[in-house]
Amino acid sequence: MTKPGVTTRQVHADRQLNHPADGAVHTSTTNAVLFEFEKTQDLVDVFQGKKMGHVYGRSSSGSMAALQTIIADMEGGIATACFATGMAAITSTMLSLFKAGDHLIVSQYLFGNTRSFLDTLMDLGVELTFVDVTSIQDVIAAKKDNTRAVFTETIANPVTQVADLRAIGKWCEEQKLLFMVDNTMTPPPAFDAKAMKVSLVLTSLTKYHGGHGHVLGGAVTDMGNFDWTSFSNIKPAYQVADERMWGITQVRKKGLRDLGATLAAQSAHLISVGIETLSLRMARSTENAMKLATYLESQDKIERVYYPGLSNHPQHYVAREQLGGYGAILSFDLVPGIDPCEFLDELKLVLSATHLGDTRTLALPVAATIFFENGQRERARMGITETMIRMSVGIEDTDDLVADFDQALAKF
Repeated sequence: MTKPGVTTRQVHADRQLNHPADGAVHTSTTNAVLFEFEKTQDLVDVFQGKKMGHVYGRSSSGSMAALQTIIADMEGGIATACFATGMAAITSTMLSLFKAGDHLIVSQYLFGNTRSFLDTLMDLGVELTFVDVTSIQDVIAAKKDNTRAVFTETIANPVTQVADLRAIGKWCEEQKLLFMVDNTMTPPPAFDAKAMKVSLVLTSLTKYHGGHGHVLGGAVTDMGNFDWTSFSNIKPAYQVADERMWGITQVRKKGLRDLGATLAAQSAHLISVGIETLSLRMARSTENAMKLATYLESQDKIERVYYPGLSNHPQHYVAREQLGGYGAILSFDLVPGIDPCEFLDELKLVLSATHLGDTRTLALPVAATIFFENGQRERARMGITETMIRMSVGIEDTDDLVADFDQALAKF
């Protein structure tokens, strides 16, 4: 039998990978904080990493383990660690792997909250260089003797710049650098992290995986592409027998256990159920985004549309070559004189809300909300205008979305 398609695998992942008890098709939630061991030596062995098992609900549980298995399989990685939120996955991973004196090359287009955390990382003594990740030359030029890693998103939020992922991955492999990618905008199968030589994939499970705006979660997956024996920040206690597991082991111990951003059992269940329709929702949202971007581009009250699927997008051909779709995030600039807030108030179907990857189409004024703390100068460097509106396109009927914009644009 040939390997099932991605949607089939997503629908049956929990049942086939985790084998829930009593014939259930979903793993039951594990609400226990403590776990009893009949033999105390077994407790000791699990603590010391000699055996697999759960010792305390903050570190692991059956619910979390089941979801981690599903996500690692989806990504094609060797292991996944789940967290309470996407930001917890990013912060916990970086705080557990990097230390004062290290240097990171990072995208200058990073999402606002991620960028804010990196300010904190710099306060702790980690050196950062922000670069244009659409240019491999700019990435290479930023390397220093103490460079440890490159960190970028696949598609930037909100201006949709697409990183030159294939070139960066190849270069990181040659230089023995950790390549960390946030693929929240392009969950599997839209992005093949293994083929792009990515070391660690980070994602907000809150967005497309959960998909319905009712659960928070995050994850980091080790793709098995990086030689952790070349990474001197791994502490001796976490240099386990399987060298491929050194990195994820330290993330689980120093990042999850010590920092405590644990994914709740019920949240793990909701995310695993959401994953069953991930491909279907992504396909519909991406189709809607392409049609809506084309429509908006034809409107005289829209000055510019930002969407990788449009042929005039600066990285259109890069996106076409390295991504399995253009995503469902788009942004646009209104012509001068139209206030973004007043325009959004005229939309009846589109929700004014801050979130991504929902079944519903969402929109917000970028400069006044999610990037307000960055300041106008920093926003300009990132390509964000003062009239920009960002949209997360949902799964509604396309004609209804177009009709909503028609009636709103007619008011101005």
